[in-house]
Amino acid sequence: MPNIRFINSNKQFEVPTDSNVLRMSLRYDGELPNRCGGGICGSCVFKTEEGAEYLDKVKIQERRKLGEEWLEKGYRLGCQTFVTTGDVTIAWDEEVTEQVKKRKPDRLQKEEVSSNR
Repeated sequence: MPNIRFINSNKQFEVPTDSNVLRMSLRYDGELPNRCGGGICGSCVFKTEEGAEYLDKVKIQERRKLGEEWLEKGYRLGCQTFVTTGDVTIAWDEEVTEQVKKRKPDRLQKEEVSSNR
């Protein structure tokens, strides 16, 4: 079973394969900030320090809220991200969280095309 290491709270937990990062933080008191749990508020944004290859693919809601800039820097939303088969180390930064929370969701390419017709 994979482990999630929460740098900020100095905690590490063994979790089932395909576990949601935010749910595991709530279950084991990993202390990842959160509010809505649906990819809307951005409160649960974290940076993958190690093991990014063991996270599932980026979801549409993450792409909209974080945008390519934050995704390319290794940031994900805990409520949308699942740990697959290996160990992951994550951290979060209050300043980044505040920036992401203020960010308006991007319109995806497909939505922009359909709204321009």
